[in-house]
Amino acid sequence: MSTHNQKTRVVVTGLGCVTPLGLGHQDFWSGLLEGRSGVSAITFFDTTAYTTKFAAQVNDFNPEDFINKREAKRMDRVIQFSVAASRMALEDAALSITEENADQVGASIGSGIGGMHTFETWHRTLVEQGPNKVTPLFIPMMIPNMVSGQVSIQFGLKGPNFAVVSACATGGNCIACAIDVIRTGRARVMLAGGTEAAVTPLSVAGFCSMRALSTRNDDPQHASRPFDRERDGFVMGEGAGILVLEDYEHARARGARIYAEIGGYGATADAYHITNPDPNGDGAARAMKSALEDAGLRPEQVDYINAHGTSTPVGDPCETRAIKKLFGDHAYKVAISSSKSMIGHTLGAAGALETVVCVLAVHTDRIPPTINYVHPDPECDLDYVPNVAREAPVQVALNNTFGFGGHNAVIVVNKFNNIDG
Repeated sequence: MSTHNQKTRVVVTGLGCVTPLGLGHQDFWSGLLEGRSGVSAITFFDTTAYTTKFAAQVNDFNPEDFINKREAKRMDRVIQFSVAASRMALEDAALSITEENADQVGASIGSGIGGMHTFETWHRTLVEQGPNKVTPLFIPMMIPNMVSGQVSIQFGLKGPNFAVVSACATGGNCIACAIDVIRTGRARVMLAGGTEAAVTPLSVAGFCSMRALSTRNDDPQHASRPFDRERDGFVMGEGAGILVLEDYEHARARGARIYAEIGGYGATADAYHITNPDPNGDGAARAMKSALEDAGLRPEQVDYINAHGTSTPVGDPCETRAIKKLFGDHAYKVAISSSKSMIGHTLGAAGALETVVCVLAVHTDRIPPTINYVHPDPECDLDYVPNVAREAPVQVALNNTFGFGGHNAVIVVNKFNNIDG
């Protein structure tokens, strides 16, 4: 891996976002810096019988702003999000797909859950009306790989195309796989990220039954409170994040604007439990260590960590322990924040949207806050950038994403400098 790393630098040239704070990376970024909450009462279905009645929904999304009307009808909402975010990212990168370059451009985009709107709608039809009434589009609208497959179809991308599924680590692992594709020369450009649209009756019921969600129904905007002592579970979110990753030489040759450089990644497994993280934070610490080694960096060079920070009683202390385990004294000097305090937990999209946050933090030297941080927790005693954004030099940022099943993915983002090597 190190030989590829020395030969091929991977840079970020485009960003596309569908989020509860708005569409496009500018609206997303300004919402984060303002400390706005995108959490509100669920409007997609009747929540009367649910223990949790709120989520971070994407409320102003019209698929026809991004996709031909006929095509949009053949896509689940989760696919519409990935196509829309990819269109924004390609436009932001000023990258045109042509017959000459199509086979050098690929996509690595995943979803943790897939087309749940489609799944639930047509299952209901099956039960109520019988098998002959189920649409022939059911499978291609529902299967998770279509979040990447449809992107390749819509934009004519003929390079490597796949979808990684690793629960809440999906977005991070998709970016990691895209890095490897570019480093090994299988493509010059990759659209990489994740998408999720699982604010549906069955998905929310499942998470409610696990008692994983906050039940702060009287105050939804303050429900997602990572690292705060009174946190009581995560808040479901939805959206998509797509990054255009390029071989540096390719980006330079076409005069692309470069936001940041991807230094490396780490991926590990807890091998511990189907939903709970390793209480010692061992898997997370090893993933961060591996990512920094891949990037050729030491822990004390990290300025900012965009934490997984889900606002769960178990998860936040585990991540804090993992950071302390790897960073030692520097753990108390590094700025840490959780975007989930504002956009909820976007599951398969989280690692992608939060890598976008790291890219913009490095690009602008600004760090978004962890909102709703009011009651310090003795188990979570690091600098979580409480409530107010911060201006500070950010040369190196880490994004942590950890998923059910013990999946850990960490991405390193470096400030770009145009010195080769």
